[in-house]
Amino acid sequence: MPRKIVVTSALPYANGPIHIGHLVEYLQTDIWVRFQKMCGNQCLYFCADDTHGTPIMISARAAGITPEELIEQVHKEHKADFDGFHIEFDNYYSTHTPENKYFSELIFKRLNQAGSIVKRNVEQAYCENCRMSLPDRFVRGTCPRCKAENQYGDSCEVCSTTYQPTDLINPYCATCRAKPVLRTSEHYFFKLADYETQLKDLIAGGYAQKSVANKLDEWFTTGLKDWDISRDGPYFGFKIPGEENKFFYVWLDAPIGYMASAKNYCDRNNLDFDNLWNSGEYELYHFIGKVIMYFHSLFFPAMLIGSGFRPANKLFVHGFLTVNGEKMSKSRGTFIKASTYIKYLDPEYLRYYYASKLTDGIDDIDLRIEDFVNKTNSNLVGKFANLASRSGPMLTKKLDAQLGRLDQAGRELINKLAAAKDQIIKDYEGLNFAAAVRTITALADEANRYVEQNQPWVTVKTDLEKTRATLTAVVNAVRILTIYLKPILPKYSQKVQQFLNVDTLTFADVETVLENHKINDFQRLVERIDEKQVNAMIEESKDTGAPGPPADTEEQTVTAEPLKPECTIEDFAKIDLRIAKVVKAEPVEGADKLLRLVLDVGPPPGGQKSVLAGIAQAYTPDELTGKIVVYLANLKPRQMRFGLSEGMILAAGTGGKDIFMLSADAGAKPGRQVS
Repeated sequence: MPRKIVVTSALPYANGPIHIGHLVEYLQTDIWVRFQKMCGNQCLYFCADDTHGTPIMISARAAGITPEELIEQVHKEHKADFDGFHIEFDNYYSTHTPENKYFSELIFKRLNQAGSIVKRNVEQAYCENCRMSLPDRFVRGTCPRCKAENQYGDSCEVCSTTYQPTDLINPYCATCRAKPVLRTSEHYFFKLADYETQLKDLIAGGYAQKSVANKLDEWFTTGLKDWDISRDGPYFGFKIPGEENKFFYVWLDAPIGYMASAKNYCDRNNLDFDNLWNSGEYELYHFIGKVIMYFHSLFFPAMLIGSGFRPANKLFVHGFLTVNGEKMSKSRGTFIKASTYIKYLDPEYLRYYYASKLTDGIDDIDLRIEDFVNKTNSNLVGKFANLASRSGPMLTKKLDAQLGRLDQAGRELINKLAAAKDQIIKDYEGLNFAAAVRTITALADEANRYVEQNQPWVTVKTDLEKTRATLTAVVNAVRILTIYLKPILPKYSQKVQQFLNVDTLTFADVETVLENHKINDFQRLVERIDEKQVNAMIEESKDTGAPGPPADTEEQTVTAEPLKPECTIEDFAKIDLRIAKVVKAEPVEGADKLLRLVLDVGPPPGGQKSVLAGIAQAYTPDELTGKIVVYLANLKPRQMRFGLSEGMILAAGTGGKDIFMLSADAGAKPGRQVS
């Protein structure tokens, strides 16, 4: 019996463009949704723009327009980007809507009636220069737990700890860099701990992947804290009922946007929303990035449980995107907007490449430009499209575009391809797209070997019917492989369907054999990537402008590193910089970015020191041995996962390969202070 499924993706923030990092999630979701529909299941895909918060208000003010005008403009841009990458939402909506306001107020009211909402005074950061209370992500500083610098005011990207902005060490306003002052205000809080038992039961029932569940165990051990769900004006969002200058925090109403989008769809299509969302008749899945799993694995399901709505059956959590092993970078041209990509390259190249990398885990995936070009040209062009181009033109020119019947060898090939269906379906269902692509590629290799063995370009000169039988097998191989690839390559598949003169292909058609069938003229299916196109795309993506203030948002952001807070000459005088010589440099097993350096820091109390440095992508051990470097001698030793690091060598740069050692004069003696 066909399944009924509702699927959502995290809501992109309406304060910037869609980029290739965002697309990991939406393409992963779209592929899964298309797969479900190809299996005969009803699968509805809902999403929306996340439109509330201070960043929207500030951006609109800077542009001289209203927030409503800004989010309407961005909505059109986002929808165009998604359409360009063939992402098919059943409804792409907005959180600034009557439906979202209704559900936000309803959930708040029910939680309040259940005793899960409390009010208490809080100290909050206020920027006297900007004349406004600062949202969590407009305060930056040093993490109170791991001491990582330049972290947001609500959570640390290094250790994943969540906290209040007032917990930050050395906080500063992310907009103007002024040090904020503390002001007292009465806020509303959601008592998350009221739902600890229900949340633990939900997670024990398979709500998230094992690695996510393990992380949630850490948060349960630490203890669930009350969640501040209100913000003081000025703020762009929904007012809390009964209040004049207090608004729902964007993170309260943003995930409720899934429900609002579904409700809007139901109203327009004569469906019962309560039946769709609450009855259990439909399976419900959320696709999200790991950076927001705390909100989706704890806050949102607790809100739903406490207000009488059901949470999702499961979260599907994915990792970030890196490009060439590093964070996306504007200076290197790897921060590529969706609209820029489409100007130069076919979006199905990226759909295929991401699918070849995506698994059911939360590890980051890496887009290596050279590998991207090679894999596209080798597989899409050289293996899949090549099968069609080797059979179609010969059939139409020499054999009246007419298929014959399979011979024994051809039937064996087709049976082998069809036999892989169950495993490919299992891999798609389990989000192991990379495994599915590997299987499909191996099958394409089998089909191409069949062509080489039977050499139809030779037999067409002597035995037309033998050639027809061979090409009938090849065309059927093309059909089966196209079915397997269709969730990933919808437009490519449409072209093949036209060429084969068949209706829409589904997984139910795998075992069907085309015999004595007329095909249409062959049209080219895909073009090779020219590296000039890629280079032009990267060049256009370089230095596209300084990023705005950090967004109070779900999105994966890439921003330039701001300057650290000012220090005094007295602060600087505490630093003891010494000349050191690298006696030995070696890789650190299990760490791609670290090198272990043994430094000669001069006579006692200097001696030799061991330092772990994240420079392995910029320097080889041979390049460093014997090098004279600047060493921070009085940095407190730190016990790391890979050993003790006794200080730090000085370097500059953006990371990865762009790291530059600060070296001393070759004649300088180890141990001497740097003045």
